[in-house]
This record gives sequence, C-alpha cells and structure tokens, in this order.
Amino acid sequence: MLRLLEKSAMRACDRVIRKTLELAAQLAELADEGDMVREDVNCGVLYGIVRDSAYKIMKLAEQERESHIRKGWWREDDCDCDSRAS
Repeated sequence: MLRLLEKSAMRACDRVIRKTLELAAQLAELADEGDMVREDVNCGVLYGIVRDSAYKIMKLAEQERESHIRKGWWREDDCDCDSRAS
C-alpha cells in the first residue's frame, strides 16, 4: 500500500519546478500591473527587468520539466500541460 502511495505522489523536485513556474507567472503578472500604473521611466526599467527575469525563469523551469517528463520522472497527470505559461 505504501509503495502505491509513493508512486502516486509527486516527486519533491517536480513539485519545486511547478512552484517555480507558478512564481514566474506571478512575477510576469506583477510586471504587467506595475507597468500599467508606473509614473516614471525608472519604474518602467524595473518592471522590464522583472518581466525579462520572469520569462527567463519560466523558460528554464519548462526545460527542466520537459527533461523530467522525458526521463519518466514526471507523471503524465502531474504534467498539467494546459496551464503552462508561455
């Protein structure tokens, strides 16, 4: 019974990748929100850097997730392919 539960649980490394993707999406949203309300150029620079960083993090995390999927570490039902941030 314990082995069955272990196989159905998401691996800790995969859970962290998923959290990283969620955090990067939140960063991108924050950059968009900040850009809409900014009052000077320096804020625009800040939010541009936040946005660029979010997309770089997303790209790396997506590559790592794909690597885990290819290795068979990421369960298909854990893939959550519809919620991928692009």
